[in-house]
Amino acid sequence: METDMQSSKQTIDAAKIRRDFPVLNQQVHGKPLVYFDNGATTQKPIAVIKALTRYYENDNANVHRGIHQLSERATNGFETARKKVAAFIGAKSERQIIFTRGTTESINLVAAAWGRKFVSEGDEIILTEMEHHSNLIPWQLLAQEKGAVLKYLSITEEGTLDFTGFESILSNRTKLIAVTHMSNVFGTINPIKKIIRLAHDRGIPVLLDAAQSVPHLPIDVEHLDCDFLAFSGHKMLAPTGIGVLYAKRSRLENMDPYQGGGEMISSVWHDKSTWNEIPHKFEAGTPHIAGAIGLGAAIDYLNTLGMENITHYEQELTTFALDKMMRIPNMKIYGNAPERGGAISFNIGNVHPHDLSHFLDQQGIAVRAGHHCAQLIMRKFDIAATTRASFYFYNTFEEIDYFVEQLTEAQRFFDY
Repeated sequence: METDMQSSKQTIDAAKIRRDFPVLNQQVHGKPLVYFDNGATTQKPIAVIKALTRYYENDNANVHRGIHQLSERATNGFETARKKVAAFIGAKSERQIIFTRGTTESINLVAAAWGRKFVSEGDEIILTEMEHHSNLIPWQLLAQEKGAVLKYLSITEEGTLDFTGFESILSNRTKLIAVTHMSNVFGTINPIKKIIRLAHDRGIPVLLDAAQSVPHLPIDVEHLDCDFLAFSGHKMLAPTGIGVLYAKRSRLENMDPYQGGGEMISSVWHDKSTWNEIPHKFEAGTPHIAGAIGLGAAIDYLNTLGMENITHYEQELTTFALDKMMRIPNMKIYGNAPERGGAISFNIGNVHPHDLSHFLDQQGIAVRAGHHCAQLIMRKFDIAATTRASFYFYNTFEEIDYFVEQLTEAQRFFDY
């Protein structure tokens, strides 16, 4: 396939990188796989797969408790991964890193362990209309339990946050602002520094859903000054079932445990217990040891490429794709933010997204179709669903050319 992409100063060699990802070297329905569903989950490089294999073949044991060599090796691998995560996002200490199952559990942890303690009847939590359900439902449940009030920052037709009147909805009852860093539907990168500054001027903590940003952007939590930040390993090359909650140490120290059980205790009596130090206070039971080690290996891989290089390359991919897609008749692309990541949601004429997704699958192209766990956006735009293509650094301009060709073929097939 030929491409008309002009040469640029790319430091990402996608063709070479793809050799590290066995799953990409296959055919689907007799066609080479084009994987454009990275917003849902990313593929895993050999380095991550080998890290998991090494752990299970050589070091499989429980962490922290065992006084034998396998347990010591497992504990070292697990805690080394915690240090890698802290360094990757610019945290001051690895003790600010709590391992969870993913972004969803991380946000639920904050809603339960922080929200139940500090949110009371009549208090307000500010969300946005572009939130993934993972950063919406936990706060709905907390509000119902506590009698709190949810307020929403609306979105514009461009898929950006509408700050008109934002300061007016902040009050002395506002207890938290919870906002996505990057939209999983629009790709919009929100002005997080502005939001945090306005919030902190009033003493309001901020939680960031960073599921879509940490895998694609350089992140420094100290620079952002966020109070909480949640993300998932599987969206950044790591295994499923491993995620992270970062929080300021003062927040963690003042929060009550999320779950009770082993590891999170210090001492136990018949009628009471005392808690372990952070982060272990929030990691009840045997953790996903292999998952954490796999996340550490994924971070090593990303660091080798460089997050700034990844961001730059993905921006070029996205610009290239948008330019090509906008030339297709009856193409409707949702979101036009000046700062955006590599997620493009769209519809073509009256073709249902599920039908289009099935057609593309027959051509070897994996995309997402549906409401993307963001039904507030769908209601706002009065649509049932969209098709979404989302990119990562192992995707190529040639794949985008092929994708656009097949979108045109789909129009002919469905006669629109």
